Amino acid sequence: MIAQLTKSERQLALIILLALTICGLAMAIAGRQDPLGVHGAIVMLAGIAGIFGVIYVYYEPEPDEARLALYYDDPTKLAIILAMIWAVIGMFIGDWVAWQLVFPNLTFDAGWSSFGRIRPAHTSAVIFGFGGNGLIGTSLYVLQRTSRARLPDQISPWFVLLGYNLFCVLAATGYFMGVTQSKEYAEPEWYADLLLEIVWIVYFVIYMRTLARRKEPHIYVANWYYMAFILVVAILHTVNNLAMPVSFGHAKSYSAFSGVQDAMTQWWYGHNAVAFFLTSGFLGMMYYYLPVRAGRPIYSYRMSIISFWGITFMYMWVGSHHLHYTALPQWVQTLGMTFSLMLLIPSWGSAGNALLTLNGAWYKVRDDATLRFMMVAAVFYGLTTFEGSFMAIRSVNSLSHYTDWTVGHVHAGALGWVAMITFGSIYASVPWLWKRERMYSPALVEWHFWLAVAGLFTYVFAMWNSGIIQGLMWRTYNSSGTLSYSFIETVIAMKPYYVARAVGGFFFFAGAVIGLYNIVMTIRTAGQPADERAADRPAAQPAGVPALQPGE
Repeated sequence: MIAQLTKSERQLALIILLALTICGLAMAIAGRQDPLGVHGAIVMLAGIAGIFGVIYVYYEPEPDEARLALYYDDPTKLAIILAMIWAVIGMFIGDWVAWQLVFPNLTFDAGWSSFGRIRPAHTSAVIFGFGGNGLIGTSLYVLQRTSRARLPDQISPWFVLLGYNLFCVLAATGYFMGVTQSKEYAEPEWYADLLLEIVWIVYFVIYMRTLARRKEPHIYVANWYYMAFILVVAILHTVNNLAMPVSFGHAKSYSAFSGVQDAMTQWWYGHNAVAFFLTSGFLGMMYYYLPVRAGRPIYSYRMSIISFWGITFMYMWVGSHHLHYTALPQWVQTLGMTFSLMLLIPSWGSAGNALLTLNGAWYKVRDDATLRFMMVAAVFYGLTTFEGSFMAIRSVNSLSHYTDWTVGHVHAGALGWVAMITFGSIYASVPWLWKRERMYSPALVEWHFWLAVAGLFTYVFAMWNSGIIQGLMWRTYNSSGTLSYSFIETVIAMKPYYVARAVGGFFFFAGAVIGLYNIVMTIRTAGQPADERAADRPAAQPAGVPALQPGE
């Protein structure tokens, strides 16, 4: 990895790591009476470890110039491994959280393991650790193949990947110490936010520099989705995290916004994090890996472009549907509801486009678990976007809001769409990247798929049922006009569904463990590597299958 850097790149890496170490030391000294000091020590140790790593290979021979004719995939390889590690960690914590709602004593009387601290650790590990590393790794892979251009340098991809994972570590460890802004999907404090800001700017620059060097005149649609993901997340992160720290020696900060403006800014960010982090980026993943794996062209390239612009424009307006029946002005709530309903059209355009792409390749879906992951992802993308638009209607929201129905909706998207398309893309990428004919064990890929499907349906159906029952119990009145059920009665009624949710979560977690094992064994397995060009193209179609037809 480091040995592939040139001498000048190794020198630049040492300068960056030295600056990181100095920043960590300053944080540790300034925050010695505060959790900031702990994070300063983590940053400093990360910088020192990096310095020793570079020094260890500093005098190794420089890489051959011939490498410049090849794609630079080392960062993608590490990103895939890190994504799977974060998936296992995040899903383990998530299942722990689920069991806490059944057996509250699973906190073990420790503050760090309370629900309020480990729940954001779960969401951040899965969304940012698993999903974010998956997006970074696949975006760099797809960018090079669809542009027919190597990444512009070898330092900046490593800066993005390792800097991003340092941010994830700071976020997760901060939650255990109680360091949080208390904003959904934006819990990390000001210094972690600054780190991510720098990393994200470099990420965007990498993408633009590579596109500027492309040998392919057309910018493939997957890159449009990835670019929207990178650019809009940068804007959202910057605005929503405007804050003033108590001092440079304290982790705590206060938002630049207050009251209803703070709530609206947060959910403008929160729902667009769903839109551009958890939707746009993964649509870029889908538009590359699904047609390549299926050996079919996109059914309608025109539809993919129309869907892109529809999603990009409409999603920006829908965040206020999270704030129905609040102090937010009624017209703003109505605006969010209206655009949420309109958003169904471009969303279903992409879901339908993916499924129609599989026409003529359904026999592959039957036989190939990797492609089946992607197919299920497309189905759940369509299902979840319909459900989201439906739940945004004010009268429906009066039943669903604050209930487990919302939890079921979120996990239908997170597990059914995000995790499934990521697992499918990773399983497709690993043999290509490590030049293997196939995964170490196709049978384990099947096991992972069916465990994931079982966990997904168990979890989501449990939460749909519990959420609707919750909403109905909360609004049921007796003949005297008072509530028929006390709050504790509604909590007791949820227990069977919470057990089912935890069991479903365990199935999904077990599948991720199997997936990580299978990937590690694929990497470690010695054998005759597959030819690079053969590995990067779809498998040849069997005799008797019609030749590929234009999508339109």
